[in-house]
Amino acid sequence: MQLKFVMMKKLIFYFFLLACSTLSATAEDGYRLWLRYDKVSNKALYDQYRLSVKQLIFPGNSATLTAAQEELANGLKGLLTLELTPQASVTANGALIVGTPASSKAIAGMAAIKAALKEAGTEGYIIRTVMVNGKSATVIAANTDIGVLYGVFNFLKLMQTEKSIKTLAITDYPHIQYRLLDHWDNLPGQRDGDKTGTIERGYAGRSLWDWAKLPGTISPRYKDYARADASIGINGAVLTNVNANIQVLTPDYIKKAAAIADVFRPYGVKVFLSAKFSAPVELGGLKTADPLDLEVIKWWTDKINEIYSVIPDFGGFVVKANSEGQPGPQTYGRGHVEGANLFADALAPHGGIVMWRAFVYDNKVSEDRTMQAYKEFHPLDGKFKPNVVVQVKNGPLDFQPREPFSPLFGAMPKTPEMMEFQVTKEYLGDAGNLVYLAPLWKECLDSDTYAHGKGTTVAKIVEGKVEHHAISGIAGVSNVGDDIDWCGSNFSQANWYAYGRLAWRPEASSAAIADDWIRMTFTNDQSFIEPVKKIMLTSREAAVDYMTPLGLHHQKA
Repeated sequence: MQLKFVMMKKLIFYFFLLACSTLSATAEDGYRLWLRYDKVSNKALYDQYRLSVKQLIFPGNSATLTAAQEELANGLKGLLTLELTPQASVTANGALIVGTPASSKAIAGMAAIKAALKEAGTEGYIIRTVMVNGKSATVIAANTDIGVLYGVFNFLKLMQTEKSIKTLAITDYPHIQYRLLDHWDNLPGQRDGDKTGTIERGYAGRSLWDWAKLPGTISPRYKDYARADASIGINGAVLTNVNANIQVLTPDYIKKAAAIADVFRPYGVKVFLSAKFSAPVELGGLKTADPLDLEVIKWWTDKINEIYSVIPDFGGFVVKANSEGQPGPQTYGRGHVEGANLFADALAPHGGIVMWRAFVYDNKVSEDRTMQAYKEFHPLDGKFKPNVVVQVKNGPLDFQPREPFSPLFGAMPKTPEMMEFQVTKEYLGDAGNLVYLAPLWKECLDSDTYAHGKGTTVAKIVEGKVEHHAISGIAGVSNVGDDIDWCGSNFSQANWYAYGRLAWRPEASSAAIADDWIRMTFTNDQSFIEPVKKIMLTSREAAVDYMTPLGLHHQKA
């Protein structure tokens, strides 16, 4: 009976996806994601919004402020059929004042706003209803230009989701510093002679990066990808597969990556790359890649200097070493500390980081592989350089439908630990099943490690709040490809959206995120929202019911 019930749930999900796909084919191809900016249908709210946004005060000409101005103009034109020309001063009720104290004289002159901005930090923002010259106004302010862009996206979201904007007192800022998407994209020819670039565990077409045409031809999708990331606070993208290809470190490919970085930069998205540990041998012609060898150290230092000369805001490397056949320091008789610190020393002068993956196992190891990451990394706590982040999968096995959080969280108090989630659904039905992943991620983030007593949740460990680390990070294995709808289906887009929202604020609610996404993507009609949200919120549990439980297919007899 239970099996019939869960299978019925599965069938319902398939029929629901089919219905949505049919609607998409006739009315919406999914390209716009959750940034659709269609006219507000609620007349009362439409009238309220028009009264609240009648004048625009938005100076500034940096690339990021220009992007924010463009986003605001597009949003207001779509949502309110409104086109505003920026003006110099407030002359009427309903002014919208946007900027930083450095870019806007109006904001610089507001003592209360400047005081409130202290809480917003370097990427946060505030949205306030204030009085200026006896006129009611709304201020979107930040300490930095990227904070302004984040604030603009949130202001537009309020109207997209039909919230009141009459009286606003919002302060928002990211709780995690590095909020990355890891693209497991292969270079052309890396897999089976493919010429266009496949995606490992990708279910939405080929790679978004058209390496053959770069750097001369820039796809408009690069900008739209960056817009989508910025709208949910993602600030970094690893362009290449963790199963790394040495070619990405060649001068030609560095220039190609630089062209992508140029598009991303106004949206606050930094470019990162994967590094193959044996590159000094395979690419540099050295006899060894021993991390303590002076020639090897010089090779990586020179290579990293070369990258920064072309990409000045390059974020750093993610490294998969000594796992699943990938070379690493153990290949040369060294350990993870020596390997990670090699990169850290070369990246440090430029402000870069190295994300050293703790997902390590080899088929030759006789013990249960769920133990290996803890066994190898726990004794190394406190030995890594300050700009090394140990990147840990959420569970000790491998992105299963349900598994406990990795025991490494809370076990390395002297080392920043970066969460690695999988946004693409490798073990959750690929692209064929509707599985909303926020409840899975929340189950992990909200788990209590008790590392420093009750309340030491995984989220707090990742945020760096408990041990007061200087850096913190989270990575999501991307589900983005070159399909017109980006993710293979509209509902797979929800996981990209939810990941970004939780990367910004891990304490956010799965239900609230789903509600926002449905409203922004489909409609504000409550009769549609409630049943769809119920399906989304129960979908992960349904997947657990009918898929292999607790990764038992990985275990040895």
